[in-house]
Amino acid sequence: MKANTKLFSPLKIRSVTIPNRIVLSPLCMYSANDGVATEWQFAHLSTFARGKTGLIFAEATAVEARGRITPGCLGIWTDEQAEALIPVTSFIEKMGCVPGMQLAHAGRKAGTKTPWNGGTPLDEEDIKAGNSPWDIIAPSDIPVAEGWVVPKAMDEKDIKEIVKAFSDAAKRAVKVGFKVIEIHSAHGYLMHSFLSPLANKRNDSYGGDIHGRMRLLLEVVDAVRSVIPEDMPLFCRISAVDGIENGWEIEDSVILAEKLGDHGVDVIDCSGGGISGAPLFRVNKSGKPMKTNMDRSPGFQVPFAEKVKKGSGMKTMAVGVIVDPHQAEQVLQNDKADLIAIGRELMYNPFWSLHAAQALEADPEFEMWPDQYKWGVNRRGKLAEFKGIRDEPIEEKMAVSHLSDVYKQK
Repeated sequence: MKANTKLFSPLKIRSVTIPNRIVLSPLCMYSANDGVATEWQFAHLSTFARGKTGLIFAEATAVEARGRITPGCLGIWTDEQAEALIPVTSFIEKMGCVPGMQLAHAGRKAGTKTPWNGGTPLDEEDIKAGNSPWDIIAPSDIPVAEGWVVPKAMDEKDIKEIVKAFSDAAKRAVKVGFKVIEIHSAHGYLMHSFLSPLANKRNDSYGGDIHGRMRLLLEVVDAVRSVIPEDMPLFCRISAVDGIENGWEIEDSVILAEKLGDHGVDVIDCSGGGISGAPLFRVNKSGKPMKTNMDRSPGFQVPFAEKVKKGSGMKTMAVGVIVDPHQAEQVLQNDKADLIAIGRELMYNPFWSLHAAQALEADPEFEMWPDQYKWGVNRRGKLAEFKGIRDEPIEEKMAVSHLSDVYKQK
């Protein structure tokens, strides 16, 4: 008998119905050529569609060339880059899932090596390999860390160019079939660096108090909202806390969420940290960041989504070491978030969603599986009934005989 679960219930936002509450968190692959998607992006994202993840975000996608994290980052500042993603959006939709695009600008964290090569700024070795550094921008001329490139403090012209770049990128994303747009304002990248008092030391209308520091993000939201269909969902990913003394706090995120809602954002994607590299932090039960560095525990960022949801009335998405189906279901049942974003666990197991449906008994007959797989994997139910294979030692001949009988069945 099929169990009723919240994780596998649909969620309608504006005109888009997400078939379940599982979301692929944008995962940078660093495998594009001059911002153009390769076979890797299709193979990568199509796997999650076959695995029936409800909403599938492409990786953080740069809205201009200087906004790339690495030379291999995906881009959408040209029509060619956008059109290369049409096979991806088409396949995701054919599998009954929803394709999402995260628009991003790396700001002062741009121009670095891939993570598996250290993630540090590009250097002489990269120049010899044909990957020269480029000029980077930020709200203030403060580098991410000692030894990193000092960014140019953005002037009014730079700000106008960035707003237009996000707007143009959003139009391209809609044109090639993406059904949800997310603006990346987390993890120390450009939009987040404007929000954080640790990175934004401006004394003009884009700095100072929280309202000045929110201004650029709200202008970007307005620009994007104005060029995408009215019935298209708009998400915004934030770092709900900096996790560093005198940085952005959860109370700031509640204020920001309310403003984002007023400007047409539908879901707040609640991550955390990253303003200076990748600081570790922990939170207490109220969602307040604690001033000590600790290992990240399962669901460590869920309190952010809960706090923002309850404080602002906005829909939220929880992320951060959510690895177990029962854990995800409990977050939703307890009304701590509306969607569950999963990243590394889906890299480890791209069919996590289908396996979660089995674990929660939401799909006992394997109906969620693609037809090309269903006819074969549904026999696993019969095999599971054979206790001897699973629970007790059994003679090899008996096991082989039973398996033969099962696989003869149609």
